[in-house]
Amino acid sequence: MGKLTIGVLALQGDVREHLHMLESAGVHARGVRRAEELTQVDGLILPGGESTTIAKLARIFDVFEPLQSAIAGGLPIYGTCAGMILLADRVLDGTADQETFGGLDVTVRRNAFGRQVDSFETDLDVDGFDQSFHAIFIRAPWVEEVGPDVEVLASANDHPVAVRAGAVMATSFHPEVTGDPRFHQLFVDLVKAAG
Repeated sequence: MGKLTIGVLALQGDVREHLHMLESAGVHARGVRRAEELTQVDGLILPGGESTTIAKLARIFDVFEPLQSAIAGGLPIYGTCAGMILLADRVLDGTADQETFGGLDVTVRRNAFGRQVDSFETDLDVDGFDQSFHAIFIRAPWVEEVGPDVEVLASANDHPVAVRAGAVMATSFHPEVTGDPRFHQLFVDLVKAAG
């Protein structure tokens, strides 16, 4: 198997930061904006940003349905913050026109931790990590309910904030801005296992 290529949905949000973290994890990283680019990656990150804006741009760039199909077909995918919302099968406190790609059997509450001014940092105990992870929450969602096949990796304020189900992983915080590569490495390992 050659060097993995992992894409970052490059429509809006923390694209550059994720690309940097992936490169430092030893994989080839590239932005993805078009449906044909989905076929050229082994895994994909949905970055933080604004979930309704990303969904609308995915429609404009004709990548919405192809991405839904890729997720349903088993493409390994990792969503951070807005990316978690976009992967959720169910969303609470969404906008009237809220759309998601789906693929993760969770109910997510948008902006659960409050507004931008309520952003915070905390150390999380993460299942499988030998040391705590310093997490940065920015207008973050949390998981209200998980399906039977969803594994909770970390919680904050008594709610899941990092989850995984098969080849799909999501965090409500922003590991791409921490300098700590462990979540990106965890995703790289997930992509390798799915390969």
